[in-house]
Amino acid sequence: MEPAYRIEDYFIAFGTQWAIPSALYLSVFLCTIEFSVGILLLLNVRIKEVAWLLLLMMLFFTCTTFYDALYNPVPDCGCFGDAIKLTNWQTFLKNIILMIFVLTVFLNRKKIKPYFRINSEILIIFLTIITFDAFSMYNYRHLPVIDFMSWKVGNKMFNEHPLPVKCYLTYRNKETGETKEYLSPDFPYNDTAWVAKWEFVSQRIEDPNSLKGTDLQITDSSGNDVTSEFIRNPGYQFILVAYDLEKTHLKAFTRMNDFYGLAEKDGHSLIALYSIGNVKSFINKTKAAYAFYSADDVILKTMVRANPGLLLLKNGVVLAKWHYHDFPDYNQVKKKYLK
Repeated sequence: MEPAYRIEDYFIAFGTQWAIPSALYLSVFLCTIEFSVGILLLLNVRIKEVAWLLLLMMLFFTCTTFYDALYNPVPDCGCFGDAIKLTNWQTFLKNIILMIFVLTVFLNRKKIKPYFRINSEILIIFLTIITFDAFSMYNYRHLPVIDFMSWKVGNKMFNEHPLPVKCYLTYRNKETGETKEYLSPDFPYNDTAWVAKWEFVSQRIEDPNSLKGTDLQITDSSGNDVTSEFIRNPGYQFILVAYDLEKTHLKAFTRMNDFYGLAEKDGHSLIALYSIGNVKSFINKTKAAYAFYSADDVILKTMVRANPGLLLLKNGVVLAKWHYHDFPDYNQVKKKYLK
């Protein structure tokens, strides 16, 4: 899912939104090719053909990441998903280093002798592609086998002891052009002589209390921020996440109606978060009785890689997550988690 989101970002950045529906298929294709080339290289299978393919791939990605580094159309290429975050310049330099090894393999491709016979090589190629395709589809139809997101099971989504939010202000000297940054309110705003010489440029905020690298803000229909009410709920809190109601799985929502009724009966809270779509029309379709709140779609995608997906929290700790293909029966959840 992460590579698909990054490819969507590239389509948007280059003005080719019409190609967004192909992002998922293209991401699976690219990941399969990259993974397969790596395995075939390690096993020394069809090394001449693999060396050519590897060189062409690296030339393409190196040129792309150089463009990214210069113009920053997408802030993160997503090469390693959420496991490792690199800037565009770091990604470009990484590709330059890898290109040295790729050229070494390419220039020596005729000297490298194969380990396997031709029939075995064909079988290895076939099994490699099929295995990675199956693994990719499993992670798409269920939750990722390894969760690198901030909202992974076990994480606590708020700080117990919040620290002060810091606001830094940058001012420029009108005469010399010199700039200085001050921690507000520690700057001479009462000095009229200073005010006459210095002009405000910008400000930046450092909030050490953000939700473990996320900026989740849950908003009700009146625009009120109700994030703490649910994230800091000391009891069991179910959160049904669907970043796009127009593309979500309707049957999964109708299945949640009985789940919600049983949870409410036991005194547990269940809400739905969405970003895109007509919520009133959607509620009429699904007969949902629980409350819907809005949030940013990018944050919702980091919470759970499904549309919809279900999370269970208690006192801010993520206890469990489910893809809509794996939505559990309430009694199963009650027996395992609600103790």
